[in-house]
Amino acid sequence: MIPALVPLPGSPWTVLPPGAHAATLENVAATFATNLWRRELFGGLVLASGKLRLAGCPAIYLDGSYVTGKPRPGDFDACWDPSGVDPSKLDPVFLEFGNGRAAQKAAFKGEFFPSSMVCSDVGRAFVDFFQLDRFTGKQKGIVLISLSADPLLLGKVQP
Repeated sequence: MIPALVPLPGSPWTVLPPGAHAATLENVAATFATNLWRRELFGGLVLASGKLRLAGCPAIYLDGSYVTGKPRPGDFDACWDPSGVDPSKLDPVFLEFGNGRAAQKAAFKGEFFPSSMVCSDVGRAFVDFFQLDRFTGKQKGIVLISLSADPLLLGKVQP
């Protein structure tokens, strides 16, 4: 379940309270796909989630202004759990980080990083980096989506 967004002093938008909040894609849609643009971003998230699930990815962590009170986020940010992922089934775009992740944004309208990959800017794994507010450096929350049994993906995944 996704908790209500909370104010974070110094941050321009409300954010999730600290922690990794387990949710389904349907929960994400109900909470964050609240206007036409946000629904477009959500469509890219679902597409990417299906591709990651086919490669054996067990979960993703959703972050960025998409999971805040910002009315029109530029995109979404996510990191994916690499445990169990079959590299031969992984869409190569998930490993393309050049040019500001342009290939990922073109394919999915968002950015993806392996959760264990270290963000060189801060020296932390992305799953930890995502839990810091970019404006204040304070703790904030992210959304944990288990892909293996997500009801929305069970009808959407195509080989």
